Parts: sequence; structure tokens; C-alpha cells
Amino acid sequence: MSAFDKLFEEAKAAHATAYAPYSNFNVGAALLTDDGKVISGCNVENGAYPEGTCAEAGAIAAMVRAGSTRIVEVVVVADAALCTPCGGCRQKLKEFAAGNTPVHVADLKGLRRTFTVDELLPAGFELERSE
Repeated sequence: MSAFDKLFEEAKAAHATAYAPYSNFNVGAALLTDDGKVISGCNVENGAYPEGTCAEAGAIAAMVRAGSTRIVEVVVVADAALCTPCGGCRQKLKEFAAGNTPVHVADLKGLRRTFTVDELLPAGFELERSE
């Protein structure tokens, strides 16, 4: 099974557990870290809409909690032909990923399109790292 396939299955599973009673728009995301972990997250809405959590943000928080800080591949799954990360999540991804990191956008049937982090956010803020 390829890295994409593992991430896609994990993102689909996260999509199925999303809490979206206000928008009815479930999103799941899965990240592959540089130390080989697959971490996922789902969107979580609440009554103070739109103060919910995006799937990508949830996955990033779980990744940091698991002790990882570098993303090498991302899959986002939604019930839409093309659901790219929102602007805030694009910046969150850029914080933990290289500009050429692939971000695969999929629906429940499979891959729709692949972008790089830099294609999604060409002039985002970057922390200078000593790596």
C-alpha cells in the first residue's frame, strides 16, 4: 500500500467521524510525518459557529502532541469535487511543511488533485529553521 493510500484511508476514516451538525460538511485530514507517523483529524463544529476546528488543524495539533513537528505529505478528504485547505490551515501547514510538500485533495472516491504547500500559499509566513 502506498503512502497516499494509507493517508487516504485514514483521512476517510476521520471524515466519517467529523462533528458537523451546522454545515453538514464533513472533512477529514491525514498527515505523514518525517518520522513515519500517520496522524489524522476531523472538523469539529460548535454552537459558536464558525469557531470550530478544521480537520487539518486538528491533525496538526495531534501531530505535535504525538511529538512530531514536520509534515511530508497531506491528504484532505471532503464531500466535494475540490476542497482545498482554508487560508488559516494553509498557513498552519506551511509552519510544519516544506514548500514542495504534496497536499492531495480527494473526495470519498479518490484523488482529485495534488498541490504543493507553496502552490496553496505562495507568500506565506515562514519560520527560519536551523535544520
